[in-house]
Amino acid sequence: MAIYAIGDVQGCFDELLILLDKISFNERSDRLWFVGDLVNRGAKSLETLRFVKNLGTAAITVLGNHDIHLLVTANFPERAKKKDTLNAILTAPDKDELLDWLRHRPLFHYENGFGLLHAGLPPQWDLAQTQTMATLAETALRGADYQTLLAQLYDNQPNVWSDDLAGIEQLRFIFNCFTRMRFCDKEGRLDFKNNGGMGSQPAYLLPWFEVQHRKTANTKLIFGHWAALGYYTEQNCFAIDTGCIWGRELTAIRLDGDTVQRFSVASKVPPKNTTFNF
Repeated sequence: MAIYAIGDVQGCFDELLILLDKISFNERSDRLWFVGDLVNRGAKSLETLRFVKNLGTAAITVLGNHDIHLLVTANFPERAKKKDTLNAILTAPDKDELLDWLRHRPLFHYENGFGLLHAGLPPQWDLAQTQTMATLAETALRGADYQTLLAQLYDNQPNVWSDDLAGIEQLRFIFNCFTRMRFCDKEGRLDFKNNGGMGSQPAYLLPWFEVQHRKTANTKLIFGHWAALGYYTEQNCFAIDTGCIWGRELTAIRLDGDTVQRFSVASKVPPKNTTFNF
């Protein structure tokens, strides 16, 4: 059985099929791990969502910020953004089935020594607490009162972890880490203004994985979300959002061998000059 992790697809369905052909993906024996952001900005979000859902147990996908945005927009249409490309999903005859499936996806998956997430982790969490926090937030999103949760997710506060956090403040912080985090300060305070590459940030900020004494430093972590970072494989981290939606590449890495192998295909999207304001 081969296991491949795949970077942010964001509706780039044609490139996904080309990539799966390149790695000779076998649905009966292989498994795909998606880092989230299956949808939005690309032209074929509906096709991507249906395809991954229909893979069943052959695919695992964690939730990304664009996936969360789809759930929010479906329940609160006033939250839609001009750049969204979600209308085909929101008007599809199988919309409810797709959204219910998406709402039941995890925020974190750990298997074979690798942790899979979309964005980042605060330095205060070790692996066990990461799993506990993910389960807490997943349970809330899957619960009967999930719409109340979605209505209160869009906020940048609180921006630092405390064991005293509870209720919606705790849940919001958890979701913001797993789906939105890139930079933070040395205390783990989240920053949502800077999303360029490493070195583009103010001096007081660090990539979340460079914070000293980060408690998951010995855990291998696979994530996406950060197209400006690009492909990065240092400090037990595997960043695999290589900016397909921005005209660059869609990337997969094979995880089951002695070393991690990279496979990439070119984007069909015209290259874009962007400041990465997602």
